[in-house]
Order: sequence, then C-alpha cells, then structure tokens
Amino acid sequence: MIEEVAATTEGDLVINIGPQHPSTHGVLHLFVTMNGETIKKVEPHLGYIHRSIEKMDESLSYRQFIYSTSRMDYLSSHINNHGCALCVEKGLQLEIPPRAKVIRILMDELTRIASHCLWWGALAMDVGALTPFFHAFREREMINDIMEESCGARLTMNYMVPGGVMFDIQPNFQKHVKEFVAHFKTKIGEYDEMVTNNIIFQRRMKNVGYISPEDAVSYGCTGAVLRASGVKSDIRKIAPYDGYENVKFEEPLEMAGDCFARYMVRMKEMMQSLSIVEQLIDNIPEGDFVAKTKAVLKLPKGEFYSRVETARGEFGVYIVSEGGLTPYRIKFRSPGFSNLSALDHMSRGQKIGDLVAIMGTLDLVIPDIDR
Repeated sequence: MIEEVAATTEGDLVINIGPQHPSTHGVLHLFVTMNGETIKKVEPHLGYIHRSIEKMDESLSYRQFIYSTSRMDYLSSHINNHGCALCVEKGLQLEIPPRAKVIRILMDELTRIASHCLWWGALAMDVGALTPFFHAFREREMINDIMEESCGARLTMNYMVPGGVMFDIQPNFQKHVKEFVAHFKTKIGEYDEMVTNNIIFQRRMKNVGYISPEDAVSYGCTGAVLRASGVKSDIRKIAPYDGYENVKFEEPLEMAGDCFARYMVRMKEMMQSLSIVEQLIDNIPEGDFVAKTKAVLKLPKGEFYSRVETARGEFGVYIVSEGGLTPYRIKFRSPGFSNLSALDHMSRGQKIGDLVAIMGTLDLVIPDIDR
C-alpha cells in the first residue's frame, strides 16, 4: 500500500498524517504526497475503528438498531436516531403525536448548535488559537446539561424511539432552554470578535480548499460543504420531516466555495437553529410524547428510505425488510464519507499547513465515516 502511494517523481516526499493525530479528529490515516510544501495528492485510509455497525444491525430488532447510530456521528446522535426512527415509522405507516414532533425538532436543533460549537472551537485550535475552544465549551456544556436532564446522557442520548421520544421533557426543560437562548445571543459576538473578524484567521481560510458547485455535487458533498459552494441542499427544506415545514428559517448559502465560506455557513446555521428553538419552545403541544406501538415491531416486506439533515449533512437510512423481526439489510448514507472523498480535490496545489484548515472546515467525525 505504501509502495503504491510512494510511486512519485524525483524530489517528492510522502508523509503520514495520523492515524492518531489531533487535527484528524479521530483515527484517520492520510498519505500525503508533497513537492516541497505543496500538496500533490492526499489519500485517506480508513478501517482503524471499523465496527461493522450495518451488519450488526441486521441481527438487532427495529427498536434496538437505532441506538447503534448514536455511536457513528456522536455529535449528531439525536439526529441520527431521528432518521432511523423515521424510516421505521415509514414502514409501519405510524402517525407521530404533534408533541413528539416538536420535542424532536427542539432536540435536533440544540444538537446542531452543540455540534457547531465544538467544531468552531476545534477549528480555531487547529489553526493556532487555543482560547476559543474554552468559550465554545461554555455554551456546549449548557446544552449538554439540558440533554442530561431530559435524556439521562450527554453524548449518545438514545432518546428517539419509533413513535416519538422515550421520555417526556422535564418540567425545567423550557426554562433552561430559554436561559441558553438568552445566553448564546450575548456570546455570539465574542465568536466573531475572536475568530471570524480576525485578519490572521481570514487569511488562513480565504481562497483555501476551493471546490466548485459542480465538483461538490459530483463528489456527493452535502451540508455546509455543499452550501458553501452555493448549492441548496438542506433536507429540512427539500423534504421536510416531522413539522420542519411549519417553522421559518433560512438556508445559509455562500458562493466562494473555500474554507471561509464553509466557516460562515456553519456560523449562520447556529443562528438559524437558535431561531427555530425560539419559535417552538413556547409552543410545545399538549398530549402524548409517543404513539402507541406493539412491543415487538415488524416491518412489512419491502424497501424503506428516510433522510435527515445532521450537523454535517444528509444522513440516509435504507432498510430492506423481509417481514421478520430484524432487518434483512441496512445501509447508512453518512455525510462525512462523501465529504471526505473531496479532501484530495480540495487540497491539491495547497500548502501542507492548509491541509489542517481544510480538514477542519469539512468537520470530520471519523466513526461516521468508518462504520
């Protein structure tokens, strides 16, 4: 494998980044071919944390398999679970109570903000700024406290179930969410002051890691990576689910297609998620938080697909059912895998120092890629 990559012209250098390296944000191994400091080729190698989740899920029930997806993109665990629950509900033709739909959206958007906070702090640290990381975790911890009170967990919540959510919200849920919203509004200016408007940061980001709209679509990019190249792709807008059609929010787009454009899309997305939370937090319907279902679920024979918008892009769930207690086949379409495939294209001709910035704006979560 190494000999194959190392077949380069005279004067080229092949270096290894990872598999354990802070800027890879997980166990990712990159073979980087360089001429001087200029990148000629980047070849990602996976498999270091492969757990065969899709094959394992084929031996789990339709209630059990959902929670394995919390361990993939662990920063979007609520939203991953949501996508799986939607697919099962589609097969069962199950109607979800209005209260459950609103709770799901609130949890999804709080998850998106928490994920983007961690991304923002980690990206700043990757390019040399340590302080923003601590500011980001100040807000993220507030959301984690809300999740812990409601779900009993802070990272892999396992809260979404076929038919709704596992538990009703806690009595203090609305109060604490409102406190977070008010707090976050006063702190977003600090994010811009420390990072967004920093001239050094802008020079590290602008005109770096460019990808055209056509190439972004060709590589299967989704989420902020695709929207930063000017392509509308938000599943919440294209194919609304669980009541997203009833809330007002904008789909942030940038046209530059570079690292700074991807940065700005995510910064704007946090404010849109905050707006969605504000619209719903005082309008949670009364009633059941979960629909009545049988103890043992069986999907009819057929094929079912659902998709949701995670913090990193489109997450798809494909189930083939033979009518039994477990899926015949399960396939997940994870956003990180397709976004990573464009890394080589974005990096060629850039400097080695730019590679870290490009990876940071792809917002990679390796278990989402290497399942």
